[in-house]
Amino acid sequence: MRLQQRQARETGICPVRRELFTQCFDEIIRQVTVNCAERGLLLLRVRDEIRMTTDAYQALYDCSIAFGMRKALQAEQGKSDMQESIERLTSRNADLEKNVSELRAKAEQIERRAAELRVAEEKKHSEEIMFLKKTNQQLKAQLEGIIAPKK
Repeated sequence: MRLQQRQARETGICPVRRELFTQCFDEIIRQVTVNCAERGLLLLRVRDEIRMTTDAYQALYDCSIAFGMRKALQAEQGKSDMQESIERLTSRNADLEKNVSELRAKAEQIERRAAELRVAEEKKHSEEIMFLKKTNQQLKAQLEGIIAPKK
C-alpha cells in the first residue's frame, strides 16, 4: 500500500521502493534478532551484501549512462567531421572532373591539329611524288629523244 501511495516504480532502480524495503527488512531483522541473535546477525550480513550489490549495480548503471553519452557525443562530432569531409571531397571531385574535361578537350584539339597536319603532309607528299613522277617521265622522254635519234 505504501508503494502505491509513494508512487514507487515497479521495475528498475527506485529509491522509494528501496527505502520502503529497507525499512521492512530492518524491522524483520529486529524481530528475528530478539528471538535468535545468530539469525539476526546472519540477516544483517545478508542486508549488507544486498546493499553492496545494489550500490555496485547503481555505479555500473551510472558508468554505462556516462559511457553512452560520451559515445553519442563522439558520434555526433564524427558525423559533422564526416559531412565536412564529404563536402570537401565532393568539391575536389568536381574540380578534378572539370580538369579532366578540359584536358580531354585539349587532347581532342591536339588530335585534330595532328590529323590536319598529317593530311597536309600527305597531300604535300603526294604532290611531290606526282611532281617527281612527271619529272621522271619528262626526263625519260628527253632521254629517249636523245638516245633514239642516234640510232
